[in-house]
Amino acid sequence: MRPRLLAEDADFSFATPHDPVTADLITDLELPILWEAMAGGDGRIRAVSSAVTLRPLTDPAAIAYRQDALADALHNPAAVRALYVLAREAVAEEEKVPRGVNSRSDGRLRRALRVLDVFCARLRALAALAAAHRTAFASPAFTRLFRMIAANLDDAYLREVERMLVLLEFDGGIAATGGLGPGNRPTGFALHEPPGARPERRWRRAGTRHRASGENDEDWRALAGFRAALLGGAADAATASADAVRDFLAALRDELAFYVGCVNLAEALAAHGLPLCRPEPRPPEDRALSARGLYDPCLALRLGGPVVGNDLAGDGVGLVLVTGANAGGKSTFLRALGVATLMAQAGMAVPAVSFAASPADGVFTHFRREEDGTLTRGRLADELARMSAIADRVRLGSLLLSNESLASTGEREASALAVDLLRAFTAHGVRTAVVTHLTTLATALRTTPFTPTLCLRTSPGYRLLPEPA
Repeated sequence: MRPRLLAEDADFSFATPHDPVTADLITDLELPILWEAMAGGDGRIRAVSSAVTLRPLTDPAAIAYRQDALADALHNPAAVRALYVLAREAVAEEEKVPRGVNSRSDGRLRRALRVLDVFCARLRALAALAAAHRTAFASPAFTRLFRMIAANLDDAYLREVERMLVLLEFDGGIAATGGLGPGNRPTGFALHEPPGARPERRWRRAGTRHRASGENDEDWRALAGFRAALLGGAADAATASADAVRDFLAALRDELAFYVGCVNLAEALAAHGLPLCRPEPRPPEDRALSARGLYDPCLALRLGGPVVGNDLAGDGVGLVLVTGANAGGKSTFLRALGVATLMAQAGMAVPAVSFAASPADGVFTHFRREEDGTLTRGRLADELARMSAIADRVRLGSLLLSNESLASTGEREASALAVDLLRAFTAHGVRTAVVTHLTTLATALRTTPFTPTLCLRTSPGYRLLPEPA
């Protein structure tokens, strides 16, 4: 039983990539600021938010599946938070139940029963929450989840589970049948419901009794081995059941954590009067890229106030060239485009009035670095090494954001290198957005374009405007 809130047909991996190219992306786009706002002080939400953001989807249908679920979460924030807290606390309670220091069957059974008892109360609360709120949700993801909870966690089922937990304490003794096989070895033994089982719980060692007078060590060892063999199957079954419930609740916690993070972010940006929109995922063949009022949410969160947004009309464009005065908003625009792309393909609302784009098959950044005295090679060699690492990973449909790249060498050499690199990237279907102060490079890209190019230039008020044709 899986929640399937993040993906309709597959489990989601919450492993976060750890490599230099991804590290550059995180640094260049200032993504930790975004994740902290999503987390709201919750480490689990932060970890999940970073993992989901760094694994963008490329299938428009899969993106729409998450967007529908997010719409439900934004309309029902209290219910989604309550579900998340319930799942989180249930898993936390399970982790507090001691595991013991050995693998004896009676010890494993006792722990499994404790865990299942904890989970039973939580599953009742989960069923009640789902029943109370299910009519307010319309997305396929949440509708499926609530339907699954109603079908599997009805009151009759939970009462039967509670009855079995009482029986498995063996307060009335262990009842079993079986016989002797070759060599008088026990065979065909099976547990049965013991007579006189009482409903109250004592949480003692299952099936334990004190050693009677007159029993010798051999008799006692035989009896202990017999009891362990009988309880082994029950312990295995109870442990497997406890593990299955724990896995479901842990998955529910993690998948809900993403939507709670999205709600937290929406509320944080709304407090500054900043909009979020549902992006429109377009087919890859459209090569769509357009936006109105696109802004950098990380800058807004860092400054604690509203920031300027920009429009973008880049449908069919292979290269976006951004030039103009320093501190005019060029780098901010580049970050806004990168963050919006990741957010859109994570299934999140996007920081813009409107945003429509064909999914990018990976987002990559190559930003200028400040002087670093620890480098063992020259700055140009370092820049080319980082660009080479990106070249090894880009694919048809990737998005590359280049911010003052190759500025560590002379203008003519840097411009020639940049033209060759950009020509190669765009020839392989990599959409590229370039911020540069190199006049030679900007002139070459304007006058002899090798791919459809959109030229933007800074203007007063941190706005970027298209250059006249």
